[in-house]
Amino acid sequence: MTSTRPYLIRALYEWIADNGYTPYLLVDASRPDVDAPLEYAEEERLVLNVAPRAVQGLRMGNDWIDFSARFGGVARSVTVPVSAVLAIYARENGQGMIFGEAEEAGEEPEAQQEPDSDEPSPGTGGGGGRPHLRVVK
Repeated sequence: MTSTRPYLIRALYEWIADNGYTPYLLVDASRPDVDAPLEYAEEERLVLNVAPRAVQGLRMGNDWIDFSARFGGVARSVTVPVSAVLAIYARENGQGMIFGEAEEAGEEPEAQQEPDSDEPSPGTGGGGGRPHLRVVK
């Protein structure tokens, strides 16, 4: 199956914008395929404001996110592989989603699960190993 990351990014982008907040992308700037103004990166992480009023021509595909924006008053083109997106969140309240480190060759990283003391563990005879979800803020 294809990665869920691009679908989640698009859905969260729409949710953040629909609620009147400013969507930000956190990008792994150490990736060689990131074409963005890396002079604004800190600790190999780049925060990009992708609000409709801040960018032009935003395209969020399954493999790439690209747009034009102004950085220090200079128009720049930005191209970021979806696998380099580490998080998408609202600037105003931090609501959004953090993804694992960049995927290799399109593989989904293992889902991190926290044990839930109310439910039996898989293989202990109860529940058949239902998945566990947790809220990430």
